[in-house]
Amino acid sequence: MRTETPPLIHLADYRPSDHLIDRVDLDVQLDPHRTRITAVLSLRPNPAGAAGAPLRLDGDDLRLVALDLDGAPPAPGSVTAGPQGLEIAEPPQRPFTLTVVTEIDPTANTKLMGLYRSSGVYCTQCEADGFRRITYFLDRPDVLSVYTTRIEAERDAAPVLLGNGNPVESGSVPGTDRHYAVWHDPHPKPAYLFALVGGRLGSVETTFRTMEGRDVRVAVLVEPGKEERAAYALDAVIRSMRWDEEAFGRPYDLDVFNVVAVSDFNMGAMENKGLNIFNDKYVLASPETATDADYAAIEAIIAHEYFHNWSGNRVTCRDWFQLCLKEGLTVFRDQEFSSDMRSRAVHRIGEVRALRARQFPEDAGPLRHPVRPTAYAEINNFYTATVYEKGAEIVRMLKTLLGSEAFRAGMDRYYAENDGRAATVEDFLAAFEAVSGRDLAAFAQWYARPGTPLLTASGRYDAAARRYDLTLKQSFDDGEPLVIPVALGLVGAGGALDGAVCPEVRDGVYVLGAREATIRFAEVPEPPVPSLLRGFSAPVRLQADLSEADHLRLLAHDTDPFNRWQAAQSVAHGLMRGGGLATAFAEALGLLLDREGARDPAFAALALAIPSEGEVANEMRAEVDPDAIHAARTALRRDLGRALRPRLDALWDALADAPGTPYSPDAAAAGRRALRNAALDLVAAGDPETGAVRAASQLAAATNMTDRLAALGTLALIPGEPREAALAAFAERYASEPLVLDKWFAVQAMIPEDGTLARIERLKAHPAFAMTNPNRVRALIGSFAFGNPTQFARADGAGFTLVADTVAALDTTNPQVAAKLLTAFGSWRRLKKSRGCQAEEILKRIKAIPSLSRDVADIAARSLAPVNHL
Repeated sequence: MRTETPPLIHLADYRPSDHLIDRVDLDVQLDPHRTRITAVLSLRPNPAGAAGAPLRLDGDDLRLVALDLDGAPPAPGSVTAGPQGLEIAEPPQRPFTLTVVTEIDPTANTKLMGLYRSSGVYCTQCEADGFRRITYFLDRPDVLSVYTTRIEAERDAAPVLLGNGNPVESGSVPGTDRHYAVWHDPHPKPAYLFALVGGRLGSVETTFRTMEGRDVRVAVLVEPGKEERAAYALDAVIRSMRWDEEAFGRPYDLDVFNVVAVSDFNMGAMENKGLNIFNDKYVLASPETATDADYAAIEAIIAHEYFHNWSGNRVTCRDWFQLCLKEGLTVFRDQEFSSDMRSRAVHRIGEVRALRARQFPEDAGPLRHPVRPTAYAEINNFYTATVYEKGAEIVRMLKTLLGSEAFRAGMDRYYAENDGRAATVEDFLAAFEAVSGRDLAAFAQWYARPGTPLLTASGRYDAAARRYDLTLKQSFDDGEPLVIPVALGLVGAGGALDGAVCPEVRDGVYVLGAREATIRFAEVPEPPVPSLLRGFSAPVRLQADLSEADHLRLLAHDTDPFNRWQAAQSVAHGLMRGGGLATAFAEALGLLLDREGARDPAFAALALAIPSEGEVANEMRAEVDPDAIHAARTALRRDLGRALRPRLDALWDALADAPGTPYSPDAAAAGRRALRNAALDLVAAGDPETGAVRAASQLAAATNMTDRLAALGTLALIPGEPREAALAAFAERYASEPLVLDKWFAVQAMIPEDGTLARIERLKAHPAFAMTNPNRVRALIGSFAFGNPTQFARADGAGFTLVADTVAALDTTNPQVAAKLLTAFGSWRRLKKSRGCQAEEILKRIKAIPSLSRDVADIAARSLAPVNHL
């Protein structure tokens, strides 16, 4: 039996639920294989729904044990029930109570959706539609209920029992070795925010006093023995709570806030009300096991999930088409938090690099979709960079258009008007229209139209009139022009031309609302170079008539740090495309290192970072040849490494920590390490022999994982016995540290050599690798598919086959992870024809697999379809 393309669900077909569930009382009897759930649902007809409609409850692989309606069995023949749903044809047309008893096997739940058991710990993941794997329910985000949950388990197996909300009661079950805990969440929520945890867990905790004067017990719970590694996560929670009060006026609203780390988790984390569940990768950290990037990710993701308490939980989304309303907004909020905690300029560069690396290719390929889709087949496949990162960029543009004061007022109004509701994008924008008096109908098109606009810019200087005319033009689809805030300025030979006058540019921003516009600057004393899209003020591609000399002027003199970095990237792109000499570029980078190496090492490290092979491919308009890109990038790095060698040597020596220096993940210390490791990387590119010696020396002397992993990564690119010895020693040292071994898997998966496929096959047999653990799969196969373009897109097709075989094997046990892996094929049409044809055949083979999951079938079908406009 062949799998058909999953049917589409359309935004236009939305209608309110015919029934509402005001209260949910759950009794969960935890057992490794026979967990029994009794759900008492207080239902009533929805006045906004269809009168007299049947009650249809969602299910997924459920076994119904018992059912009664208002305390009595339903009439014979009145109920239809199966593993995938339950229907009562003629439910009461008044409030009524339905009691449903189901039984599930948490240990056998390899999909890691619903209630499952991970390394002896019971936990849940219910977003987007996992609650239906626990009990029959109206599993949709616009049905909000108040939950009371009683959890019972064997005391020795699960001494810790956690639920949503506040603890109400706990105790022993008389005559047994079991105990129970009761949790009550007073805030109505959709089923996707339900959570439950039971197991053996250690904790670190503290008390936070809110702006309202209430004390909240805050705890981070982890595998026993790893409590010390949770200290940074706990600190990040406290800083997030304080920041949300100060920046958005949002206090926490329960008596407790718990974060639990589990080792088997499909996502990064989940914002369940009062009980956030995390992939342990984003909780556990120590200098010996975590890099600076890990610490920064923990800080950001802890903040993201906490901020969901308001942007997602107190105000949730009406339907899954509004997913950007909670995710895009919350990404913006966590980006602002991280910018305040660290270097705003450096963090912004990181945000844009991630957007361009993930979202721009998505927008250019068959998997593209609007930030608010109009249709989907499998909602799990729409947790995408478009929804998250581009969604955040839309919120950022809104703040740029309105200004900080009006933006904050709009956020306050949005929360006030929608607290306890399931909202829409229209509700969000209406709040800002109300406080600003501006019509945002044209701006709203950013949510509706897929693709990345092209912004072209050209300038003309009139020396006699001391005038500069700048023409901006947007190219997109056939629709109306978008509203594009263009932050800009003019840069002269010696610096910013602040005396230039242009009434249409307000607070450094010109709002382009037409297909084309020319703006005039007066009092311009010399031919300027325009600095465009400062801070990356809009998610567009920029094409400006700037020469290498113009970019080098911006690199030297622009006051906007993002555009200084962008200038270096633009020169590097040009050199790799044209194969020119890097002499002037090297001189400019050398001057930047002299000026910024000590003052802002994190920025200097970013300026040294040559665009990745993926970034180069994304900028190409011709067919992509991964081997040619790799050769061009290798040559540029080699030339820069040689030209900058004296400065790089000096930096590597000067930035070494003095003996006994304690490790700190703060931005300043992380910036120094970043620049030192960037210097090592370029030295090795210019002189592999010396680079190998220095990398081995750094690896031996390193006192933290950041320096150790950077040295290992440098060595991994230099074939020879030192590399293999270092890899073997690293694996031996961290044999009992799964999260560290993930780094080891990833380093090897990204080696751009013909032997990498054979290496991966050996690593799949390593005792630490398990196909059942999403982190292991992402580290080895995901790093290969998304981070090793020359080997993934090999001319012989073997790289495609490796990933496809993994997808097929995973699909039967964890279709979510399998589908995410399959998105690596999203840019197949842009490859050289022979390789693109191979990728197409692989996708067809995947699509033809019998009984394919909805998740993978959807990705395969969309990848093969013409570029769509979902």
